[in-house]
Amino acid sequence: MDFSAGIAEEKIRAALRKGDFDNLPGKGKPLPKDDLAGVPDELRIGYKILKNSGFVPPEVQLKKEMVTLEELIACCKDEKERAELNKRLNEKIIRFNNLMEKRKINQSSAFSQYQNKIYRKLY
Repeated sequence: MDFSAGIAEEKIRAALRKGDFDNLPGKGKPLPKDDLAGVPDELRIGYKILKNSGFVPPEVQLKKEMVTLEELIACCKDEKERAELNKRLNEKIIRFNNLMEKRKINQSSAFSQYQNKIYRKLY
């Protein structure tokens, strides 16, 4: 154990002795379920860092935009505006499908099995 780790460990032990951790929220309750339980261990920390930094993969961003456009189309009463929204939606669908084909993600059996779960979790 290096010097700085030893200092940190000692500070934690002192805080425990003083009772600094006794009234923390969630004490005695189970930890929240890990969102990345299905991700291999060697990728989990990288995914967590990306998620915490607000990074969204391009396919997820496109899917979000597609859902937004679908909601706008459902509420739109003006035919001209609806046609423009449909055009934009079709462009996003084409880009999304091209991206998925390029990455060959859509050929993965794991992806097709968990596709809806993944999208719901990420947006």
